[in-house]
Amino acid sequence: MLGCALGCVALAGCGGAADNASGVPDATSSSPAPRASAAPSGPAEATGTTGSTGSGDDAPGRLPLAGRTVVVDPGHNPGNFRHSKEINQKVDIGTARKECDTTGTSTNAGYTEAAFTLDVSHRLRDLLKGLGAKVVLTHDADRPFGPCIDERARTGNAARADAVVSVHADGSATGNRGFHVILPARVDSGGADTAKIVGPSRALGEDIATHFARATHTSPSNYIGSGTGLDVRDDLGGLNLSTVPKVFVECGNMRDPKDAALLTDAAWRQKAAQGLADGIRTYLEG
Repeated sequence: MLGCALGCVALAGCGGAADNASGVPDATSSSPAPRASAAPSGPAEATGTTGSTGSGDDAPGRLPLAGRTVVVDPGHNPGNFRHSKEINQKVDIGTARKECDTTGTSTNAGYTEAAFTLDVSHRLRDLLKGLGAKVVLTHDADRPFGPCIDERARTGNAARADAVVSVHADGSATGNRGFHVILPARVDSGGADTAKIVGPSRALGEDIATHFARATHTSPSNYIGSGTGLDVRDDLGGLNLSTVPKVFVECGNMRDPKDAALLTDAAWRQKAAQGLADGIRTYLEG
């Protein structure tokens, strides 16, 4: 994907220089993955209501995700477009060198992917905190640009996260609709070795795909993933360099008017955050 400044006529996709390239899920990795079994990684950070994520059998006095750490990665930074030199600097992703970050895409009316991802990430953070999880954001628009894709991966690794979700929206052609979840491929090159996270990441991605569809009443992508809503990639630094279970979620196509109408609606963004939270909880409790 080519990062593009705001207002471009045809913006490429998000999450790195090739995030919107078409892909077909790896046929060799379709077997069921083991469920999360990581030990609790930290204390609960907040209390609150559980929304629709409650299963009804939580132990009294203990929130369901207490002791779990989730890293939420809002795709791109609203200030990236002002720092093209910096975000075009290449970093090592194990298999190659790629741009530090991109500007992301936008709707035809100018609603940016960076604004969308930050809003959904805030909503997701609040839901996860309500479930008792410790939540770490890779950024909160509190820096001029970035972080670079390798730093985003290091944030999840350093937190020893039980799950990392990178929130994005796509920038494909009109008529291409729906969400998809990007999973890490098996990579062992340079500083990248995903052997230990491929299975858990697939389990996380499958749970998110199921609950995202249920919460948002939207369908898996009709242009990536052969109808599964899952896409396996080996060219994304944020996945290649992760040592903890991680997925990217492309919540819809900002360049399709029907998808854009959903992505720009605050009520739908809350549903999207709920679907992500439900999927994360299902994975962590599995």
